[in-house]
Amino acid sequence: MALIVLAADKGAPGVTTAATALGAIWPRPVLLAECDPAGGDLAYRLPAADGGVLNPGRGLLTLGATARRGLGPALIHEHTQKIVGGLDVLAGLTHGEQAAGLTWLWGPLGRALAAMPHADVLADCGRLGAHPELGELIAEAELTVLFTRASLDHVAHLRERLQVLPRGTRVGVVTIADPRQYRATIDEVRRIVAATSRDVAFVAGLAHDPKGAELLRGQWGGRLDRSLLIRTARELAGRLAAQVTPGRTAAAAETAP
Repeated sequence: MALIVLAADKGAPGVTTAATALGAIWPRPVLLAECDPAGGDLAYRLPAADGGVLNPGRGLLTLGATARRGLGPALIHEHTQKIVGGLDVLAGLTHGEQAAGLTWLWGPLGRALAAMPHADVLADCGRLGAHPELGELIAEAELTVLFTRASLDHVAHLRERLQVLPRGTRVGVVTIADPRQYRATIDEVRRIVAATSRDVAFVAGLAHDPKGAELLRGQWGGRLDRSLLIRTARELAGRLAAQVTPGRTAAAAETAP
């Protein structure tokens, strides 16, 4: 189905929290893939579906160990786990040093994720820039979503990132916004993005909601469903899902010579 990259250029605007929230309420079957070469923390942040802990040793690292013989969608499923709420995740590396031996992986991984036949893929790629080889995965995505906060330094880095992304990359921007100034903040970032020479598919928002983020770590449903985080994530998920075409990549692969 569709591969959507979620990333940022500056600091920690909350990409992993946003990715998890979007995965929780995605309108179609979905896989959350932690593809940050600097290392991820899903295995330590979220409980497994049975209430226990995720296995940090099972995921991208074990996939990389077996993928040299060929990497396809079926192999990816052998290395995924379910977290509370039933969301399928491909846990990332546990520390950045592991990425040194996997520089070859990102292109094949991107192609395999883009060809997943029965689920969209949300790829949490963390902070861009430090690992140029990640560009091979991003090149396979149907949509790349850049997250930013509304502070001057974050928006300045966003503008620079928009200029250096390859022109063929479809890009959207999401602002992590204070609920008290939600619409005004999004409108301000939209104005700044429009002043660049980059064609951006959309500028949207997601509420900065620390309490909702804490609920997301283990208490799904009820209070979490009413949180600002999930309410704005549901609106954003609908918008992102409408931006991509399920099955387009798989159909293209089937008709290719």
